[in-house]
Amino acid sequence: MKKLVIFFCILSIIACNKKPSQEKVTKEELKQPNILWIVTEDISPTLSFYGDKTAKTPNLDKLAKESIIYDNAFATVGVCAPSRSSIITGMYPTSIGTMHMRTGKDIVSWGKRIYKKDTEITDLENGNVIEYAAVIPENVKCYTEYLRIAGYYTTNNQKTDYQFAAPVTAWDENNAKAHWRNTPKGKPFFSVFNIGTTHESRLWKNEKLPLTVDSKTVKVPPYLPDNKITRKTIARHYSNVELMDTEVGEILKQLKKDGLYDNTIIFFYSDHGGPLPRQKREIYDSGLKVPFMMKGLDGKIGRTDRLISFVDLAPTMLSLAEIAPPTYLEGTAFLGKYNNITRKYIFGSSDRFDEFSDRIRAVRNKRYLYIKNDFPKRPKYKDIGYRKKVPMMPNFLELKKENKLNKVEQIWFQTKVTEELYDCENDPHNVINLAENSNYNSILKEMRTALQNHLKDRKDYGVQPESEMIKEMWPNFKQPITGAVIFNSNGQTITLSSATKGASIAYIISDKTIKKLDFNSKWEVYHKPIILKKGQIIYTIAQRIGYKESEINSKEIE
Repeated sequence: MKKLVIFFCILSIIACNKKPSQEKVTKEELKQPNILWIVTEDISPTLSFYGDKTAKTPNLDKLAKESIIYDNAFATVGVCAPSRSSIITGMYPTSIGTMHMRTGKDIVSWGKRIYKKDTEITDLENGNVIEYAAVIPENVKCYTEYLRIAGYYTTNNQKTDYQFAAPVTAWDENNAKAHWRNTPKGKPFFSVFNIGTTHESRLWKNEKLPLTVDSKTVKVPPYLPDNKITRKTIARHYSNVELMDTEVGEILKQLKKDGLYDNTIIFFYSDHGGPLPRQKREIYDSGLKVPFMMKGLDGKIGRTDRLISFVDLAPTMLSLAEIAPPTYLEGTAFLGKYNNITRKYIFGSSDRFDEFSDRIRAVRNKRYLYIKNDFPKRPKYKDIGYRKKVPMMPNFLELKKENKLNKVEQIWFQTKVTEELYDCENDPHNVINLAENSNYNSILKEMRTALQNHLKDRKDYGVQPESEMIKEMWPNFKQPITGAVIFNSNGQTITLSSATKGASIAYIISDKTIKKLDFNSKWEVYHKPIILKKGQIIYTIAQRIGYKESEINSKEIE
């Protein structure tokens, strides 16, 4: 009996110590760490660890206690698609032609690659523009392609919204079932989970759900009318935040269940600022400033006021994986091996939003926000149809019509001026324009110069009419097609190429004929010559971002 007890104790110890393949290396040995992104939508830093305790978020609170919290994290644009294009490329949207919201229907998964030529969106300057995918500079790639080449298994569940269809080389998995749990044994993973529960649209789509936050206790920003209708909309948002927190908890629970929590770097952030009027789509802090935290492997916790921009995410993920970021990237790493430059400024832009065109550029340091309006005679408010679905918007517009808004509430509907300057420390809601206050002349000059230096010798696609930009990207307004993959063989060694500059190439090797291939097939990224065995078949596809993908070619090794 005693021997049996000892035997079962040994079995119990072995079972407890048995870990998934992903955790077989120690944190000291893990040169390429697992990385998890939990990305929510449309929230400002209105969470308890930023001082706003309206929403109860126990899962985020617990994660925050184990993380570094960033107090100065900013999106490049106050709306999702241009912002996400910046995240996936490490480039400013204005530098690659992705700054207009929205260009096409490449929103979820691989995106729809057939564009309706007769679908038009009103463009105030240039008549009409067709629906299109942005053709970005030929040297710019989705940074996840570099992670894949370096050995990472990359999964995206599931939103893309890059202003172009994600090429097959961007992700190992890009769908509603994408998960780190599918990572092959011995590989590190980079996994993204996108949570849509806090999106602007849920302010009306979730109207029938019970409110878990009391509308009487919510904080109403001074630029919004404080009444029952506004408070109910705000309470709906905070209730959605609580629902989102539950989803975050489920993801973290899975990670812990898999024994991977301690060996995974975890990021949490929002894709841009809040969903309320004068938040989403705006270039103020309400539109650009986001919650952002990172749980590392070193156990460091606390806060930092370091400025970070979404263009910094791509080089930072590469840096964490000990991959030297490509020199063309406009962002800089703020973590990892290549963390060597601290920002003094972040930059924002605002161009077409749905049916309304504009052009605004901004620069922000740790205290001040400077805005340059290229069309100062236009109103700040854009009467965007989609935004008018927000439950409080009809009431807000009716109060404006009846002249029942106070001075601060009226600011959003005023005609713009050429320059704006805000002291974000003393005026966090950005309602007091200091540009004409002589006491701030030196600061105004500094910020103006910083923006000028940023724009100097840097292409800004927003300067030209959008229809002209599209014609450059799509000659004769027809989507260009990527050249088919060319095979070059030397015995059983195969090299692949495409006549289209900037095209990425993917391939699949099989011992037998594959009857059906699509974008969810297990494509590999081509980056060096391939050695095949006799009888094997190689299938290939190529795509330059913004182009239609090539036809699928195959070759059997004889």
